Amino acid sequence: MAGNKNTKTEGLVYKGHPLRRAGNLIYYGSMADKYIIMMQVLETKKEQDLDLATKVSIQLQLTDPDLKSRDRVIKKSEKASLYSAMDIAAVWLSRALSGKEK
Repeated sequence: MAGNKNTKTEGLVYKGHPLRRAGNLIYYGSMADKYIIMMQVLETKKEQDLDLATKVSIQLQLTDPDLKSRDRVIKKSEKASLYSAMDIAAVWLSRALSGKEK
């Protein structure tokens, strides 16, 4: 147990960035960084007893609170599954945070 002092129980982390969910919105990244990803589940289908996302909107956004919400969006796309959305979100966020975006 002594070796677990750096472990945080704040929630899910995917590829080193936090994931937060609020209803059908999923935020990927930290508001302390310059960029964050917002994903919105637009459509789902019932698969046995689970709701699976069949249409997900993805947006790479600036976290600057002084900008209007439409001015924060850098890139956007739609994917047919949450897996595809997470895949592109991880690439977009890592590139943006490393300075390879605008």
